[in-house]
Amino acid sequence: MLTDSTIERWLAEDVGHHDVNNQVSGETTGKLVAKESGVAAGLDAAAAVFDYLDIDCDTTAETGCRISAGDCVLSVEGHTRDVLRGERVAVNLAGHASGIATKTRKAVDTVREVSENVQVAGTRKTTPGLRSIEKRAIVAGGGDTHRLDLSHMMMVKDNHVAEMGIEEAIRQFRKRGSFTTKIEVEVEDPVRAPRAAQAGADIILLDNMPPEETSRAVDTIQADYPDVLVEASGGITIEDLPAYAATGVDVISMGSLTHSAEMLDYSFRTGDGRS
Repeated sequence: MLTDSTIERWLAEDVGHHDVNNQVSGETTGKLVAKESGVAAGLDAAAAVFDYLDIDCDTTAETGCRISAGDCVLSVEGHTRDVLRGERVAVNLAGHASGIATKTRKAVDTVREVSENVQVAGTRKTTPGLRSIEKRAIVAGGGDTHRLDLSHMMMVKDNHVAEMGIEEAIRQFRKRGSFTTKIEVEVEDPVRAPRAAQAGADIILLDNMPPEETSRAVDTIQADYPDVLVEASGGITIEDLPAYAATGVDVISMGSLTHSAEMLDYSFRTGDGRS
């Protein structure tokens, strides 16, 4: 949920200590228009900016829907000065979120050509202060959020294994957490995968393995531990997805959904139609 203090911070960053650009009187209307096709997201955040400025705002597209160049996704009406003050923040939020949603939908569609069951997930490689918006954008694109923060799941990473070993790390993590908290273990070679399953991992993350190794690890895990979920991660691109989707993993996680998504291009046009 967005708070007033968050929106105030966004606006203060753009307006600065003295707004010399938007000292304009009167009333106006405005609309946010897509300049390219994609998937709409972040419109709730954009609308919240205008609501904070007491601008009447209506979203005209559903979050997660496909949009085309020329589509209006949001319209506003109110004091000209405040419309102009809010428009850049709103455009940036919607463009950033829609870019993530668009890339996620492309990833999901690519996987669906191979498998109906493999999930595409994000990671914690998000922009500080924007995680909630970016994670919701992943969902809008048809992806899974993965864990939202460190409290949602215990993950035994390579550094933990190096310090304690797989078995002891899982034992320690299990002792610290609630019975409701799942444990995921990151492994970087197929040999360690069944060890992690045997030690009690709920999910095994196959990190930085090529598809061939990933497939072997999946076969080994599923032969004896069919209830353990298997996730693939580590620099996986859109182009890599068909090969990984064919390995039998349950989840493919991609940090690039958030850290490398291009913004979807929007234009904000005021009442006279000029952007």
